[in-house]
Parts: sequence; structure tokens; C-alpha cells
Amino acid sequence: MQSKPAQTPRKRLYTPAERARRDATKWTLVQGILAPLQFLAFGLSLVLVLRFVWTGDGYTAATVSILIKTAFLYVIMVTGAVWEKVVFGQYLFAPAFFWEDVISFVVIALHTFYLYGLITGALDPAAQMTVALAAYAAYVLNAGQFLWKLRMARRDAESTPMTGVAA
Repeated sequence: MQSKPAQTPRKRLYTPAERARRDATKWTLVQGILAPLQFLAFGLSLVLVLRFVWTGDGYTAATVSILIKTAFLYVIMVTGAVWEKVVFGQYLFAPAFFWEDVISFVVIALHTFYLYGLITGALDPAAQMTVALAAYAAYVLNAGQFLWKLRMARRDAESTPMTGVAA
């Protein structure tokens, strides 16, 4: 009879104290509201940007939609940094969300580059939309990272016995 190798326990996303702070702060609810709204803005904008890329029509609608998506991004980044400070004690790059924050900065840089190109005229409409699509691709990667962390947090909560700490 062969014995199974001992599994090293998986590191939990939150300590019990961090989980309690996460559950107690209003910023968790704010993030929970902003994230799906940003995703909705992204989906609508993606359709409008692709319409412009494929047909050349709808530049203004695509531009307005990118500006709305970018505004959501900036708000969610600022409120997310506040959330991270409350939960982990630092505004950005807490170990549990380090790579999510790194990719978030790539997303923000691309959106900001789009704004620069739009405001200064340094990018023509086709180049603006190319930058927007690159920003959106990075956003999809980043959203996937956060969804994975949400899944991990739920798995942690399901495997942790309830001991008076909010799950």
C-alpha cells in the first residue's frame, strides 16, 4: 500500500483578520457595484469600437464609450486602492493582489495613452481605437485575475469553519 505524499496546505487569500476587515468595510460593496458596471461599460464600448474599426462609422459613439469606460476604470482603481489599504494595510501591491495590481497599471497606462492620443491629436482615430482595443485586452486579463481571486476567496470561506468571523 502506497501512502499519499503530504500536501502542503494552500496559502489562504486572506488571514482571518483581513477577511473580517474585508467583510466590514463599505469599500467591498463599492467594488462589488463598480466592477459589474465597469464590465457593462466595457462590453458596450467594445461593440462600438469594433463597429468603428469594421465600418468606419460611429467614431463619436465609440469615443464617448471609451471615455465612460476609462472613468469607471479610474474610479475603481482609486476605490480599490482604498479597499486594499483598509484590508491589507497598504494602498497597492499587497502580496495577495500584487499581480492584479501590476496588470491594473498596464490597463491604466493603456487607457491613459488613449486619452493622451485623443486630447493631443497625437493618434488618428484608427490608432486611438487600436490603443483602446489593446487596453481592453489587458482589462479582460485583469478582470479574469480578479474573478479567479474571488473564486479563491469563496473556496477559502467554504473550507473555513464558521467561528464568529463573517465569511
